[in-house]
Amino acid sequence: MRRLLTLSVLCLFLTATLAVAQDATKIRQAVEKGVAFLRSAQGENGGWSASPRSGVGPSMIILAGLLDSGIKPDDPMVEKGLAFIKNSIREDGGVYTKDGFFQNYETCCAVMCFAKANEAIKKAQKTDKGPYDELLANAQKFILKQQYTEERDVKPEDAHYGGVGYGGTTRPDLSNTQFFLDALKTTGKNADDPAIQKALVFVSRCQNLESEHNTMPFVATNAKNLDGGFIYVNQPGASRMESAEESLRSYGAMTYAGLKSMIYAGLNKDDKRVKAAFDWISKHYSVKEHPGRGANGLFYYYHTMSKSLDVLQLNEIETADGNKHAWKTELSEELLSKQKENGSWVNDGSRQWMENDPNLVTGFVLLVLAYCQ
Repeated sequence: MRRLLTLSVLCLFLTATLAVAQDATKIRQAVEKGVAFLRSAQGENGGWSASPRSGVGPSMIILAGLLDSGIKPDDPMVEKGLAFIKNSIREDGGVYTKDGFFQNYETCCAVMCFAKANEAIKKAQKTDKGPYDELLANAQKFILKQQYTEERDVKPEDAHYGGVGYGGTTRPDLSNTQFFLDALKTTGKNADDPAIQKALVFVSRCQNLESEHNTMPFVATNAKNLDGGFIYVNQPGASRMESAEESLRSYGAMTYAGLKSMIYAGLNKDDKRVKAAFDWISKHYSVKEHPGRGANGLFYYYHTMSKSLDVLQLNEIETADGNKHAWKTELSEELLSKQKENGSWVNDGSRQWMENDPNLVTGFVLLVLAYCQ
C-alpha cells in the first residue's frame, strides 16, 4: 500500500513537471516568434515606431523586452537599437526626444533599458563596472529634478507634491510617478530615500481611500468610489482623456502601480493602504480585460500587473470568491492565445495609449512573459 502511494505521488509529480516543461516550451516558442517579428520591424535608423508623437519610448520598451528575453547586448539588432537611443542623450542627463513632451517618461524607460544592458554586459565580462554606469547616474539626477518638491517651490499640502509628470511643467500623474520610482529603485535608491518618501505622499493621494494620508478634496465627494483602488491623477478632470466623473473610478493598471509604489516606499501588508489595494485587486482580478477600462490600455495593464506581482513575490492571487489563481500561468496562456501569425501582438479592441502599434505592444508582451517564467 505504501509503495502504491509513493508511486502515485511520483506520477503526479512527474505529470506536473512535464506540464511545466511544456508550458515553458510554448512560451519560449512564442517569445522567439515575437523576437523575429521585431527583428523584421526594426527601422534603418535602429529604432521602432519612432515619430515626433511617440518619441523614442517605444524603442526603449522594445529593447528592454528583447534583453529580458535573452537577446544579448552584442546582438546586431540590440546594438543598433541602443545606438539609436544614445542619439537622444541630452546635456542635462536626460534621455529623450529633442523638444519632446515625454522627457521624464522616456528617461525612465531609458534607465530600464540601459540598466538591463549594463547588467548583461557586467555579467558576461565578470566585472563590477558597466559601460552605462555614468549614463544611469546622470539619468537619475535628471529625473530627480522632475519631481514636484520644495526644490520647485511646491509645498507638502499641494496636490502635486511628490508626484512626477511627463516632464517640465506638466501636471504629475500616477503612471509617470511609478516609472519614476522604478527608475530610482533600478539606480540604487532605497525605501527611506527622501524622493521615494515624497513620492509616497502623492501616491497615497491617488488612492480611493479616506485616511490621514489622503485628504484631497475629491475624497469627500467620491463616496461611491472609495473602494481602495487607485486613480490616474488626484485632481478630477485634470486628464483630457477622461471626464471628471470617469477620472474618479479606480482601475487595474493604476491600482497595481499604486500597490507597487507603496511597497517600494517600505509599506508592509499591515498598512491600511496596502490592505485596501489588495482587497480591490482580489475583487477585480482578471487576465481577460483591463479592470475598470475594458480593452483600453490592456497591455499596459498586463505589464504593470506582472511587474507589481513580481515585486511582491506573489505566485498566486486569492480572489474574493475564495479561488486561488496562478496568475503567471493564466496570464501567459491568455497572451499566447492573442499572438498573431507574424509573431506580433496588438490591441485589437482599442487604439488608446498607442496599443494599435504592434511594435510597442510586442515589446510589452516580451517584458510580461519574462515575469511569467
